[in-house]
Amino acid sequence: MKNSFFITLLAFTFLFTLQSIAQDTRDLSPAELEKLYWDRIEEKLSIYTDADVKFMEDMIVHHSQALVMSQFAPTNGASEEVQVLAARIINAQLDEINIMQRWLLDRGLDAPNVEYNGIESTITMLQPAKKDDGAHMSDPMMDKDDAMMMHGDMDHDDMDHSEHDGMDHDEHDGMDHSMHMDHSDMVGMLSLEQLAELRDAQGPLFDELFLEYMIQHHTGAVVMVEELFSYDGAAQGVSTYKLASDIQVDQRTEIARMQQMLNERVVSSVDE
Repeated sequence: MKNSFFITLLAFTFLFTLQSIAQDTRDLSPAELEKLYWDRIEEKLSIYTDADVKFMEDMIVHHSQALVMSQFAPTNGASEEVQVLAARIINAQLDEINIMQRWLLDRGLDAPNVEYNGIESTITMLQPAKKDDGAHMSDPMMDKDDAMMMHGDMDHDDMDHSEHDGMDHDEHDGMDHSMHMDHSDMVGMLSLEQLAELRDAQGPLFDELFLEYMIQHHTGAVVMVEELFSYDGAAQGVSTYKLASDIQVDQRTEIARMQQMLNERVVSSVDE
């Protein structure tokens, strides 16, 4: 029901936008049309909530740890089945990290970039291109759906969204954008002790720990999506809603698969 309403609203918004553009652009030159296009893209991209931003920032960090966990598989004697799963996780979550970083940068916000040295992480904040650099957004087509979707009034508990409208991002100049951060309290994230245990495990033990800890990790990602959807007015942009929904579906599917794989290994060890 929610998806049907959402699609209908998007269709009406799209038709209204086309009609509006047609009425406003009859006498404009090509240069003026291009400027109008970019102005409208930027206007629509400027409408988002604090919950959307926090979700993107936190999920980048969350996904980055899954990459590290998965990269242990080839060197730790993981079974072929677990190595295939780990490779799939790397491909999917690396793509999603890139999408989320672009989502933030296209809105003039800093984007976390997580680098791991072993099991220790460092976060460097990527900065968006300034308008006077003569550069447009990195991929305007990626968020074309967001540009067609306008949010209604948003009233979140204890959240002030007015800061996003016309925000001056030059205030970030001069900041130290490299930092060590503790995200151990983020839902689903492994502790340093758990990461060390996984790093040092080999063969069948690695398989079991990887499946157990990745189920924990994926479950945390599902909770993060549910929390995003719980905020009134959040995840209304089409690309935001689609990304969060895809993450939720993919993680739940992989949790079920990993639980089956783990159960098979437990039964096998008992039979032996």
